[in-house]
Amino acid sequence: MSQDSATATEAARKLTGRRRREVVAVLLFSGGPIFESSIPLSVFGIDRQDAGVPRYRLLVCGGEEGPLRTTGGLELSAPYGLEAISRAGTVVVPAWRSITSPPPAEALDALRRAHEEGARIVGLCTGAFVLAAAGLLDGRPATTHWMYAPTLAKRYPSVHVDPRELFVDDGDVLTSAGTAAGIDLCLHIVRTDHGTEAAGALARRLVVPPRRSGGQERYLDRSLPEEIGSDPLAEVVAWALEHLHEQFDVETLAARAYMSRRTFDRRFRSLTGSAPLQWLITQRVLQAQRLLETSDYSVDEVAGRCGFRSPVALRGHFRRQLGSSPAAYRAAYRARRPQGGVLESVTTAIDTSVPLQGTASSRRAAAAASSGPAPVVAATGPGGGVERLGAVPEAYVPGRPALPGQRSAP
Repeated sequence: MSQDSATATEAARKLTGRRRREVVAVLLFSGGPIFESSIPLSVFGIDRQDAGVPRYRLLVCGGEEGPLRTTGGLELSAPYGLEAISRAGTVVVPAWRSITSPPPAEALDALRRAHEEGARIVGLCTGAFVLAAAGLLDGRPATTHWMYAPTLAKRYPSVHVDPRELFVDDGDVLTSAGTAAGIDLCLHIVRTDHGTEAAGALARRLVVPPRRSGGQERYLDRSLPEEIGSDPLAEVVAWALEHLHEQFDVETLAARAYMSRRTFDRRFRSLTGSAPLQWLITQRVLQAQRLLETSDYSVDEVAGRCGFRSPVALRGHFRRQLGSSPAAYRAAYRARRPQGGVLESVTTAIDTSVPLQGTASSRRAAAAASSGPAPVVAATGPGGGVERLGAVPEAYVPGRPALPGQRSAP
């Protein structure tokens, strides 16, 4: 989400030819997931002027010959071809069907030409691979779904891949993390073009937060990156994951790989898209998160079992990655667990423009003071009928703390 003066100058250049900033071209390919493809169509393709959202003109373009097949065997017919991109001031690539196959050369040429003529180019999720194949990410910061970030970093070493961000705005080229992060980036574009009020109005219509804090760290898992399995570093990474309870540093990992620290850092980053120290800290925090959820160890004991030198170190890294202290995270997690098998997913309509009020301590006090029977809810059962579920889980009783990054129900 950074932008230096050089890219700012690039972004400020005027569009050439017939291109108009309010015209958004969405480039679709066969085999692309329908959810990611639908995000820019919904954000830029629906007239919501009655809600205070400025109107864009949407051009849905086929990046190859149709019909385009998507999730579930659906077939789509794009009303425009690649030639329509020549009118767009913003071009969005919502997804690419395979991170291992090259995109069509004609589509890459159209993207390069659009960028040269001043258009803003956007890649959502695996759409970043299309932008990278076109050379538009060379020497730039970018992100994609955390699961594919190592592959993007390895295949395109000139791209500065950051798997922690929800989206990266580098002026005239923007990329987002996976799936729902595409909504975050599209809202950011509306905010950039038309201001906070317009983005907030759109977010309310979509029933999503106008701006999510944090990044992808809380969603990372401990699985090895997709393409690291046959690499010599795979054994070192696997050893690190099995010995997180021990206190070791990156120098230890470099020694196990028989490499200098500098060489190890470079090789590790090329394979995982992350610096080894940051990766190690992230894995220790993830392990602490699991122990807080599944055990009764004290925070001090959790710190020791995750390789942190002190509880203070755990608390600092935990708060930076998850936005909460370990103790508060555990309390919130336990408050949200289903009680007696009761389903806990209850849909609540909220105004996301209103920030959550009160400190963590005041919310805990309110939770402790709350009493009385919880309301009864119903939900659709497996057969489509309505089932009585009983009391609303404790997580939805007013005053109960939410998990970090989540809003309590009113």
